Amino acid sequence: MLIAFLFAAALVAFAISTVAGGGAGLILMPILALLVPTAEVPAALSLGTAASSVSRTFVFWRSVRWDIVRLFVPIALPFAALGVWLLSWFDPVYVKLILGIFLVANLLLLFIPKFLSARPRSRRVSARSVRLIGAAAGLLSGFTGQVGLLFNRFYLRMGMEKSEIVATRALNELLLHVLKIVLYAGLGLLTARSLMAGAVVAIAALAASFLMKWGMPYIREHHFHLAGNVAMAVAGVSMMASAAPVVLLKNHAGVRYHTSPAEAEVHAFWGSRHYSLIWNDRRGIGVEKGLSLTKLARRYGNVIPAAAYGTFIVAASKVEWIDGEQLELHYAARNRRWKTVLDLED
Repeated sequence: MLIAFLFAAALVAFAISTVAGGGAGLILMPILALLVPTAEVPAALSLGTAASSVSRTFVFWRSVRWDIVRLFVPIALPFAALGVWLLSWFDPVYVKLILGIFLVANLLLLFIPKFLSARPRSRRVSARSVRLIGAAAGLLSGFTGQVGLLFNRFYLRMGMEKSEIVATRALNELLLHVLKIVLYAGLGLLTARSLMAGAVVAIAALAASFLMKWGMPYIREHHFHLAGNVAMAVAGVSMMASAAPVVLLKNHAGVRYHTSPAEAEVHAFWGSRHYSLIWNDRRGIGVEKGLSLTKLARRYGNVIPAAAYGTFIVAASKVEWIDGEQLELHYAARNRRWKTVLDLED
């Protein structure tokens, strides 16, 4: 039953992906996670994505823009290998968060008609631009595994026909998928279970490509471009939603809100650093910044009173008001904690 559901979902996902320029993984990853271990999900998905690229290339072969492929592929492959190597040095979750923010920015373009309808007057694209896009696509594909939607605008703004975009993008990405599959196999992630799930996804991807060959002529150019922009925005939201909590947890970061009868505070913290925006009924707006305890005595030793034996300063911050500055000191002694506020002279 779950296999049948996976096939149906993959068929719909890759049909949408053909028009939108990607996004099948956003639909299929949660379903694949029910069938295979989480670590094997990308490998199973890559099998289906590679099959989709093969079938789209075959179905729309006559529409391939070879001038783009010849410039894109040779530079994309070595940069994809570089991206995989970078995984051992950098955490890709930060890149995913940045890419998510970039993709969400495409939401603004949906409200600017000229970006959806305007087409370039010339079909010529500089070789340097294509090579740069190929390098970026390869690097990010190896590093994050999710970049198909990122370069939608590159294809949409080149004056290419719908079938040309589908065929050229599929062929450009095909060898990247093959390279990733080889790497997954080397890492031992292509198990019998992931191969079975990947085969189901691959068959659905093949069926979707032939289905969309029949349906593509009925899709208006405006709707084709709109689908690409919407898919980029949806993918961006998904990437941000998955990456942001991980980034916050890794860096002990977050935002808190605190209120009292006379004061309201919004705290933003990142590791040992914290900042606050304060509204006080008496003094108005203030900005609070956390201070390093190791540098506290050197900077404010002349204004900090001597503490009693067994009493320690556990936190300190500086508050800047419109009419002056204050030093907040948080003390601790045994089971007691309290705060002292000192006015700083200009």
